[in-house]
Amino acid sequence: MEELKSVNLSKFVSEAVSYICEAKLRSADIQAAVQICSLLHQRYKDFSPCLIQGLLKAFFPGKAGDDIDPDKNSRAMKKRSTLKLLMELYFVGIVEDASTFINIIKDLTLVEHLKDRETTQTNLTLLASFARQGKHFLGLQKHGQEAYDEFFMGLNISDDLKTFFKKSLSSYYDAAVAILQSEHASLRAMESENAKILNVKGELSDENTALYEKLRKSFDQLLRCVSSLAEALDMQPPVMPDDGHTTRVTTASELSPSGKHFSAVEPIWDDEDTKAFYESLPDLRVFVPGVLLGEAEPKLVDQHGKVHEQTGEQKLEQGTEVQNNAEAPVPEHQLEGKTNVGSKNSEKKDKTGKEISKEKEADQKGDIEREKVRVTDGASLDNLLQRLPRCVSRDLIDQLTVEFCYLNSKANRKKLARALFNVPRTSLELLPFYSRLVATLSTCMKDLPSMLLSMLEEEFNFLMNKKDQIKIETKIRNIRFIGELCKFNIAPSGLVFSCLKACLDDFSHHNIDVACNLLETCGRFLYLSQGTTVRMSNMLEILRRLKNVKNLDPHHSTLVENAYYLCKPPERSARVSKVRPPLHQYIRKRLFSDLDKTSVQHVLRQLRKLPWAECEEYLVKCFLKVHKGKYSQVHLIALLTAGLSHYHDDFHVAVVDEVLEEIRVGLELNDYAMQQRQLAHMRFLGELYNYEHIDSSVIFDTLYLITVFGHGTLEQDLLDPPEDFFRIRMIVTLLQTCGHYFDRGSSKRKLDRFLLHFQRYILNKGPLPLDVEFDVQDMFAELRPNMTRYSSPELLASALAELEENEKTKQSESAASDASCKSSANRPDKNGTGHEEVADSESYSGSRSIYRDGSEDGDSLYEENSDDRSGNGVVDDDDAMPSGSDEEERVQVRHKVVQVDPKEQEDFDRELRALLQESLESRKLEPRVKSTLNMTVPMKIVEGSKDSRATERESGEELAAEENGNAGGGSEVKVCVRVLVKKGHKQQEAKHQAENP
Repeated sequence: MEELKSVNLSKFVSEAVSYICEAKLRSADIQAAVQICSLLHQRYKDFSPCLIQGLLKAFFPGKAGDDIDPDKNSRAMKKRSTLKLLMELYFVGIVEDASTFINIIKDLTLVEHLKDRETTQTNLTLLASFARQGKHFLGLQKHGQEAYDEFFMGLNISDDLKTFFKKSLSSYYDAAVAILQSEHASLRAMESENAKILNVKGELSDENTALYEKLRKSFDQLLRCVSSLAEALDMQPPVMPDDGHTTRVTTASELSPSGKHFSAVEPIWDDEDTKAFYESLPDLRVFVPGVLLGEAEPKLVDQHGKVHEQTGEQKLEQGTEVQNNAEAPVPEHQLEGKTNVGSKNSEKKDKTGKEISKEKEADQKGDIEREKVRVTDGASLDNLLQRLPRCVSRDLIDQLTVEFCYLNSKANRKKLARALFNVPRTSLELLPFYSRLVATLSTCMKDLPSMLLSMLEEEFNFLMNKKDQIKIETKIRNIRFIGELCKFNIAPSGLVFSCLKACLDDFSHHNIDVACNLLETCGRFLYLSQGTTVRMSNMLEILRRLKNVKNLDPHHSTLVENAYYLCKPPERSARVSKVRPPLHQYIRKRLFSDLDKTSVQHVLRQLRKLPWAECEEYLVKCFLKVHKGKYSQVHLIALLTAGLSHYHDDFHVAVVDEVLEEIRVGLELNDYAMQQRQLAHMRFLGELYNYEHIDSSVIFDTLYLITVFGHGTLEQDLLDPPEDFFRIRMIVTLLQTCGHYFDRGSSKRKLDRFLLHFQRYILNKGPLPLDVEFDVQDMFAELRPNMTRYSSPELLASALAELEENEKTKQSESAASDASCKSSANRPDKNGTGHEEVADSESYSGSRSIYRDGSEDGDSLYEENSDDRSGNGVVDDDDAMPSGSDEEERVQVRHKVVQVDPKEQEDFDRELRALLQESLESRKLEPRVKSTLNMTVPMKIVEGSKDSRATERESGEELAAEENGNAGGGSEVKVCVRVLVKKGHKQQEAKHQAENP
């Protein structure tokens, strides 16, 4: 701009005009272009005529010299930006004559253009832009700040021009509406034909589907353009009649790809209860007499008025008669008679004075009674208004509405309207019930809704004009009250749209919150209502564009998205149910619907009847979906696993492997949506231990995996964030399921050791939420009520160190005892007999209760064990356990008992005896082979080896000890070895002393 002011461009005016005319301006660039044109207009006289002539070429291109853009969309965008630029130039005074736009409007409103659909839509868009930006050209009512702007009031536009522009646009709009109605009729006819074809053939051909899609899309585009022009002209958008055979024409709903499904009209209300709340209002004439509702008041007023008029006329006539009598002369002969009459009249006056005094006293008593009634009415009205905030149900608010009818008066209605208006700004839940009260009373009291709406509208305008960023709660209460009244058809839709438009015109700060609250309250109601769908759709489109253009903070961006999609949910195809084979459906029904405590045996029998080769994999998959059933029935799935494992050995192995894999996958993903599934899997794993499908080592490995997985890696914050306490819930769930069985033996020590590590994990997490803390406390109270809960990492570290030291000492003692047992196993006792080998006795880790359930068919899920596993004869204390038994769990291997036919057993025994006899006979006939050993062991050595082995060993050790003692007291021990040697042809025995390393 500074360069334009300092540089002389008089020789380059034509080039500047050509650049401006050829520039592809956006809406945001119009104001900058106007400033440049204004500066060039002030400095160069020839600039303005050349610029206007060049801009008009976009609407009236020359026949030969001007280039025409072959792209229709770019031409339409060029015309739109050029028209906006010309209007802005007119407003700033560069275009001085408003008649410049006459030829443009004439060209855009030619009837010949209606034959071409694309041209029609382009012209409708341009005319809507012209009407929206140039309301002063049409003489339309201004809104907002433009109505009070002196600049716009000073525009010199003649009435003839205004009439011409308005008439041209209105006539073109009427012609477009006629075309729209004809297309709507053809669309309805095509849809009826498609419905007949669907009934006969069951499907539509591709040609019919494509033709319908084309016509539907064309109709929607034309409807959108016509509605936009109607809104710009402050006219009601066209409403196409709907006879129930066509889809909703006010939205761009498309057909499904197959063309078989047509979108139906969406219901305004979500459910029947909501519909009844807003539409089913009580009839007050049934509960309240008509006199109290003000229906008989006009007649009474008319009668009272007539009575007052009659009494007034009579008084006037009596007054005139008195005056006439006073003015008329009285004859003398009548004076005497009048004296007598006067005395009589005086007596009558005394009597009438007494009567009047009595009447006055009666009137005073009536006034006092009326005052008392008024006081009581006021007191009852105050009590009723005090009960208003407690009416939080439909029945309570309807009852209060009926009670107010007995206090109906104009003053009380004003008090009620004021009380409803002064609803607390934080009690937004009362607004629907207050609106229902107003809607119910509006059927008989027409002035109540108008009083309340006037107060709400006045408050809204006051808050909008103040433009301060305070009182956000008051603004939200006000706009939500208007929205609730709109849903009861009390507040007109025009008021709601004017409030929404005021917020969108200044889309910033609190106006965003107000607009979003209005849409959340009644936006979907207006969008689905037949008369306001198009206008609300246009408002939502403006809202979406404003969100994309403005740089909103995340909070406001989320509010806008929620409000938009609440009113206009994203289009998506109907949910298609998964098609399953009948056998799979039967399995799911048995597991997820029929399974309970009473039917578990029956379900087991039915599952055993399935073709196992086909269903085993799917059964494992269904058993893992324990989260889809009831949480209280997880143990029944484990019970079925136990029952099926008796007949299919590999089944429970596959189930356990899959459960462990699912738990690990859940730890790797750490997805919030999988938490319910993971808790169900932890419960299932514990129940599998209860039914003896896994050992305690699997449980403890899983517990330690949960506490340490992902720690010490780069992904620790993602896998186990400090604020995530779900792993604690997993551990608590597993221990509450099967932890009460770890009460003796090595499993008890393992659990004590893990609980210390678990406390360290909890301390590293920091303060726990109350619900998690309560779960942890319940778990400790159930499993280890006497265990100490450490509050600091130092105390816990010392406890862990002490535990490790105790374990090391026990391990060393057990190693020494094992060595002593091995050395003493070969030594004889005093009687010379050796000790018998002692097997390590293992005690079972806990008294796990065995679930047994018999059936009359003998299909019990568990066989009774031969030994009693309830803990008989087992010492609970750790000190009574053998010190050398580090792992004291007893492993049981169950084999299926095979029933053998007695006849087959006899045949087998007979064949076995025959085979043994044949082998014996063949051995007798074999020739004996001479011994290849040249040397034979002397019999004295063989016979005396067993008795003299120990004595010779002892004498050899004593001899070696004596020799070593004589040699200097060495610590080496020598063993005497007897060797058989051969010297010549004779055998000899020799002794050697071998060192024992």
